[in-house]
Amino acid sequence: MDVVMLAYPQMTQLDLTGPYEVFARYRELKIHLAAKSMEPVVDGSGLQIVPTTLFADCPQADILFVPGGPGQLSLMDDAETLDFVRRQGVEAKYVTSVCTGSLVLAAAGLLTGYRATCHWLSLSQLSLFQAEPTSERVVIDRNRITGAGVTSGIDFALTLGAMLFGEERTRFVQLSMEYDPEPPFPGGSPASADPELLAKLSKLAAPFQKTREEAAQRAAAALRLR
Repeated sequence: MDVVMLAYPQMTQLDLTGPYEVFARYRELKIHLAAKSMEPVVDGSGLQIVPTTLFADCPQADILFVPGGPGQLSLMDDAETLDFVRRQGVEAKYVTSVCTGSLVLAAAGLLTGYRATCHWLSLSQLSLFQAEPTSERVVIDRNRITGAGVTSGIDFALTLGAMLFGEERTRFVQLSMEYDPEPPFPGGSPASADPELLAKLSKLAAPFQKTREEAAQRAAAALRLR
């Protein structure tokens, strides 16, 4: 099966590399990192990732995957990228994302009428695209599978791996990665976070979230005009 993973500037690398690490442990999956250019893609923290295929040369995905990150905002009106995602998504057996990658899927018209999740700061924006925001770590609705914030990417990929190859093999993959999360502090989600800390982070993120909301509104309006 061909796994097409979108790579773009200012993405969050763990959104992509977490699922990549899981997918790479299934010999049946061939992974393609698709980008506009073959130049290294610089993620939001400066890490460089080298694409393996251009959009024009990319095979049809069995599994389409879109990561999130601050660069997602620029993709919301990027016609070339949205057209690529749309074309791939129409024929893909599974259409998937992690974090704000779901907003890119939504802007391409691939989540209309589906339940989906996103990073908690941007979850409500899915409703602009007639998707149903769902506050769960991994959300499955028919062949749409979306993961919440950054670290949920491994959970998402293991969930999909079990759907494709069974629980026994996926337990083997999970053990081989020693994936047994035990965070040093509680409060890694809005549901468990200290209210004061939650308010502080929300306030700090508010200016960028306002810009992201405006981009989502423009993309939703453009989608309605298609």
